[in-house]
Amino acid sequence: MAGGIGSRFWPYSRTDYPKQFLDILNTGKTLLQWTYERFTQFIPEENIYVVTHHHYADTVAKQLPNLPTDNIVSEPSRKNTAPCVAYISHKIHKKDPKASMICAPADHLIMDATSFTTTCLNALLFAQKHSALLTLGIKPTRPDTGYGYIQYETEQVADNVYKVKTFTEKPNLELAKTFLKSGDFLWNAGIFVWNAKSIVQALATYLPEMDELFVQSNAALNTPAEKETIERIYSQCTNISIDYGIMEKADNVYVIPSNFGWSDLGTWASAYENLEKDYLGNAVQGKNVMVIDATKCMVKAPNDKLVLLQGLDDMIVIDTTDVLLICKKQNEQQIKEYVAEVKRHKGDKFM
Repeated sequence: MAGGIGSRFWPYSRTDYPKQFLDILNTGKTLLQWTYERFTQFIPEENIYVVTHHHYADTVAKQLPNLPTDNIVSEPSRKNTAPCVAYISHKIHKKDPKASMICAPADHLIMDATSFTTTCLNALLFAQKHSALLTLGIKPTRPDTGYGYIQYETEQVADNVYKVKTFTEKPNLELAKTFLKSGDFLWNAGIFVWNAKSIVQALATYLPEMDELFVQSNAALNTPAEKETIERIYSQCTNISIDYGIMEKADNVYVIPSNFGWSDLGTWASAYENLEKDYLGNAVQGKNVMVIDATKCMVKAPNDKLVLLQGLDDMIVIDTTDVLLICKKQNEQQIKEYVAEVKRHKGDKFM
């Protein structure tokens, strides 16, 4: 899934070139390229699909030259993850009703690719044998308020597979601390595994109106008529996430507790955690950034621009050609709100 706009990484991430197409951590590869390479370790390239907004289809093709053109699936509009999952699930189900699927965001960081591969293969094996909706849960290391949480049963139903009890969207700090102490909560990584039949059945059960739109137009999928048909379907689809639409309602949801060095890289603070830092704890990107008496700052600036910081502590400083953002790191969850405020007062010029 590669259609988001990454507004919490503004102003580096923009509507016309969002974070999944950027090299956020200065690795030499974009987040999309890393995700693609991660899956090619155990999935044939012809079986990998990228679902993205139609404005980004050409960018996907340029960044992933080995990906078959037909495997770039264009959404006509952004309607959250449920329509995205419904679209690709019906498309794949028509092609192969016995297929198993992994639905994953294109912009996550995973440090241990070997462990990730093992976990995914185990999940696929379980999904092939059971009518189950699987999610990968991450063992929490801190009471983070930026992630959703999954509570699971203590008895496993298969090797390292557990029934899910509850989903909780981003909690406050006190609740997050309680979750961490209880020991039976995981971070929700938003990575899902299931067979095509199971997810199509779940769509019909929990999102029947949306599902019916795809069922009625099934004959057009994987044909030249697909593009026009999907434009019509999306205009009628509800804007809803797969978590709210299905995962929180279904009774056949399972989780695999995982530990493969995961971060959703959703904010500048999460990027800061994964970047190399100087002796004062500053993560600096930019060849001409000078730091004086500043500590624990996340700084990004163009290589050809001199930026001098003095006396700042625990701040986010992001400088681009047309926008300068200076924000307390503790307020990084509010950057999305700041972006909305900019749009309200300045229009789309800086989006």
